[in-house]
Amino acid sequence: MCSAGRIRRLKKCVVDKIAAGEVIQRPANAIKELIENCLDAKATSIQITVQSGGLKLIQLQDNGTGILKNDLEIICERFTTSKLSDFDDLATVSTYGFRGEALTSISHVSHLTIKTKVAEEDCGYKAVYLDGKLVGKLTPCAMNQGTQITVQDLFYNVPSRSKVLKNESEEFSRIWDVVSSYAVHNAHVAFTLKKQGENVPVIRTQGTNNPVDNIRTIHGNNVAKELLMFEENSELLNFKVKGYLTKPNYSAKKLTVLLFVNNRQVESTGIRKGVEEAYRYYFEKDCHPFFYIKLDVDPRIVDVNVHPTKHEVIILHERAIVDKIKSCVTKALSSEAGDSLHYTQALLPGASEPPVAAADKPKLAPQHMVRTDSTAQTLDKFVVDVRDATSSTNTTPVPKKQNSSQRREIRLTSVLELKEDIRSKLHVGLRDIVKNSTFVGCISPRQAVIQHETKLYLCNTEQLSLEMFYQIMVYDFGNLGLLRFEQPISLKDLARIAVDSREFGWKETDGTKEDVAEGVADLLTQHAAMLEDYFSTVIDPEGRLQGIPLLLDGFCPDEGGLPTYVVRLSRNVNWKSEKKCFETFCRETARFYSEQLAMGWAAAEVLDKARPAETTRSHWSWVVEHVVYPALKRCLLPPKEFAENATILEIANLPQIFKVFERC
Repeated sequence: MCSAGRIRRLKKCVVDKIAAGEVIQRPANAIKELIENCLDAKATSIQITVQSGGLKLIQLQDNGTGILKNDLEIICERFTTSKLSDFDDLATVSTYGFRGEALTSISHVSHLTIKTKVAEEDCGYKAVYLDGKLVGKLTPCAMNQGTQITVQDLFYNVPSRSKVLKNESEEFSRIWDVVSSYAVHNAHVAFTLKKQGENVPVIRTQGTNNPVDNIRTIHGNNVAKELLMFEENSELLNFKVKGYLTKPNYSAKKLTVLLFVNNRQVESTGIRKGVEEAYRYYFEKDCHPFFYIKLDVDPRIVDVNVHPTKHEVIILHERAIVDKIKSCVTKALSSEAGDSLHYTQALLPGASEPPVAAADKPKLAPQHMVRTDSTAQTLDKFVVDVRDATSSTNTTPVPKKQNSSQRREIRLTSVLELKEDIRSKLHVGLRDIVKNSTFVGCISPRQAVIQHETKLYLCNTEQLSLEMFYQIMVYDFGNLGLLRFEQPISLKDLARIAVDSREFGWKETDGTKEDVAEGVADLLTQHAAMLEDYFSTVIDPEGRLQGIPLLLDGFCPDEGGLPTYVVRLSRNVNWKSEKKCFETFCRETARFYSEQLAMGWAAAEVLDKARPAETTRSHWSWVVEHVVYPALKRCLLPPKEFAENATILEIANLPQIFKVFERC
């Protein structure tokens, strides 16, 4: 019978060697860490010398700020750094290094020597390190300002690692990849890479060029002359991207990806695949492009502490950012594909204006065509209606809009908290979809179809409008417009109509219907001053409703919904708690408006059959298309739950449809 093994605490030297093996996996990792230290030290010149693929010798010399004499004693200890002082600093870190593990890891698997001089000191100092500790004393030496780091016999004490890395050519190739990438991205820094004993550098840049010049110097003119620049800024997602990629007529056997996020070279499967998908239409199999991407995002939405070598990061809203980058790359490629592509997009039937000539428009792959022409039509154009829609009118009397006064600044804590609740639940991806969508058509009183780029979405109009009306109530709190009725309406009469309806569910235990109706009117009249001041709901001393909030220009709810609305205010609004009162009143008002939108359409369909001249479906579909959805694009902040409950549901994806047909 086997006994359980004892758990032992590892010795510190063993722990340090294990950690060093995670951070420094091969010579290229060591050089990457040292280059980033040089850049953090504001160096404008970095010279790198290697021998035997970096296994025998790695030497970096820069002209940066140098290292203070007093710091040399602890610089190779684990977790000693000048970049962080608190864990919260990780949220805004903008330097390359931050953990303080690079030098200590190198010192545990090699013989490390550091020479350095700062501007304030008369001479430099030399220090030798082993296993993270200073060996002997500091030795004064003559040198210019900056730092020289020498790494000898890398992995001399890790035989298994040194045996795996015995291919010197492969290791030097990886070193070349690292140095060339940082030289392209940091065009203001002069980089030199050479092999020990050779006079001619493998890489040399001047430090006064731009990225394209350095691409030409390092990768050759064949790549540089085929480059396209692309750029995209998004205030919503809080990122900026700029880069260079090769034209569709360029291809190579090896994919070259230079990706920097906040100036840190990283790998991102999502971004790489997004760019490759944009290229896929233009390239034959086994051909690959060259692209360099510089992505700047808010440091607060990037987690850089997810990998020992820091070559991976996690970005909030990464999918939405990748989609934006892919779209930007697609546009750049399509603008250069005119010589080889001859696709045009036909207008929908019945268009009065001819399309722009194909030669004058950017050529797009068919699976990336987006309907953005001003002559684009909606689904209603395909619905044949023998009735004359222009004769339709709204039977509801149009209330008069009160002239709005100067906007007030509301600083009530409860209102500020309601606004913050809305912002905290925002789904950035859905906001981008709605904001940049094109209306396609109405499916039913409660559903419509929109288009965003190459995708179609089925939207629950009632749910979207309900949330939008609520947000308007909150964000325009104390500044709402007024729909004033031509004739005041008795609250008691409205309540009595609602009490007689099945929805109210009146019982004898509730009291007489007259008493219930009077109680509703009295409750609302008691709060008349507050309702008028905050919500533009005007009730006179006689208990008559004179006006309700104006939420959208061009949309007047039907008076038929007022009885239910009035009773719901009395029953569902929490009048005792300020925040709850404001929230529930806004919710009920939003519910009234959104229901009137759907109910008005449904009622119109019934009335169309009997009185087509008075009320028609065309009026309500016009309101949805020209009033509601433009307002959704302007101001709706969709909550995260809309992505989970199918309020906005993707129903078609053009590139995916093309893939299906390609397999047929």
